Amino acid sequence: MGAFSTMSPEVRQYLLVTGNYWAFTLTDGALRMLVVLHFHQLGYSPLEVAMLFLFYEIFGVITNLVGGWLGARIGLNATMNWGLALQVIALSMLLVPSSYLGVAWVMCAQALSGIAKDLNKMSAKSAIRLLVPREAAGTLYRWVAMLTGSKNALKGVGFFLGGLLLAAWGFRGAIAAMAAALLLVWVCSMLTLKKDLGKSSAKPKFSELFSKSRAVNALSAARLFLFAARDVWFVVALPVYLSSTLGWDYWVVGAFFAAWIIGYGMVQALAPKITGLTGGGTPDGRVAFAWAVVLTLVPALIAIAVHLELLLPASLIAGLLVFAVLFAVNSAVHSYLIVSYADEAGVSLDVGFYYMANALGRLLGTVLSGWVFQVWGLAPCLWISSAFIAISAAVALLLPRHQAMAVQRRVGR
Repeated sequence: MGAFSTMSPEVRQYLLVTGNYWAFTLTDGALRMLVVLHFHQLGYSPLEVAMLFLFYEIFGVITNLVGGWLGARIGLNATMNWGLALQVIALSMLLVPSSYLGVAWVMCAQALSGIAKDLNKMSAKSAIRLLVPREAAGTLYRWVAMLTGSKNALKGVGFFLGGLLLAAWGFRGAIAAMAAALLLVWVCSMLTLKKDLGKSSAKPKFSELFSKSRAVNALSAARLFLFAARDVWFVVALPVYLSSTLGWDYWVVGAFFAAWIIGYGMVQALAPKITGLTGGGTPDGRVAFAWAVVLTLVPALIAIAVHLELLLPASLIAGLLVFAVLFAVNSAVHSYLIVSYADEAGVSLDVGFYYMANALGRLLGTVLSGWVFQVWGLAPCLWISSAFIAISAAVALLLPRHQAMAVQRRVGR
C-alpha cells in the first residue's frame, strides 16, 4: 500500500481501472464456459446454446453505442461501476431453482451480462486514453497492449475456472461464488475510482453517437469482420466439437480454452515487441493490413486438416496456437489504433462506437457458429472465418498511414 500511495495519480488510476477490468473479466470468461458446458450437458443443440448468447451480443452492440455517450456525460467511473453492479445482478439471476432456469430467463441474464461487459470494457479502454498524453504514443501503445493482453489472459483463466467450478461445485455453486467475489470488487471500486474520469465538459448530444471520423469508421468495420472471424468457430463450434467429436471431458475443454486465451493475452501484451515498435514507434493502417493478410491463411489451413481428418487432434491444436499468436497481434494493433484515432474531447464516444462494431461482429460470429456447425460442421465455420479475415484486411487498406495522420493533426490545430 505504501508503494501504491507514492505513485502518480495517473498510474494509480490505471492500476485501479485495470484491477476492475481483471476482476470482471474472470467472471465473464467463467460464466461463458459454464453456460456453454452446462446447457450442452443438459442436451441443448449447438444452435440452441448459441441462442443463449444472442441477447448478450445484441445488448453489447447497443451498450457500446449508448455507453460511450453516457461515459462522456456522467464519467467513466460511473459506467465502469454500473458494469460491475449489473454483472452481480446477472449472476444472481442464475441462482434461481433449476425449474425456472429456462431459455428465456438465461437469455435475459445474459443480456444484463452483455450490457455489463461492454460498459466495463468501454470504460477501461477510454480511461487509458485519457491517462496518457497524446504526444506519448509509444507509452499509450504499451499501456493498451498490457491492459488488453492481461485482460485476455485472465479471461482464459476464467474459462478454466468455469470448467473447474462446474465440475467441483455444480452450476449454482459456481455462480454464487463469482457473484459474492464481484460484489466485493464493486464496493471497492465505488470507493476508489476518480469521480470525474472521462466526463466531457461539452455534454455531447445523443445525435453524436455515430462517429464522423473516416479512420474510426474504417477501423470499426475491420474490427467487426475480425471478431466475427474468430467467433464463427470459437464460441460454440469448437468447444462442442472437442467435447462431442473428440471426446474431451468438460474440464479438459475448459483447461484448453484457458491455456489458449492466456497465451493469446500474453502475446497481446508483447505486441509492441512483436511488431518491432518498442523504440517508441506505433502501428498504422499498413501494419494492420499486413498482419490481417497473414492471419487469413490460418483458418483455411485448419479447415483443410479438419476436412481430411489429417493428424487430428494434433493439427487442430497446432493451427489454434498459430491462430492465437496472429489474432492477438491483429487485435492489439486495432486496440491501439482506436485509442489513437479517438477524439480527446469525447474519447468514449469513438471508443464506444468502435466496440459497438466489435460486439456486432461477435453477434454475427456467435449465431453463425451454432447454425453453420449444426448444419455443416467445423470445417465450413473455418472457411467462413478465413473469408471474414480477408474482408477485414481489405478494409484495413482504408486506414491512414503515419504521414497522413500527421497532416490531419496539423490541419486540425
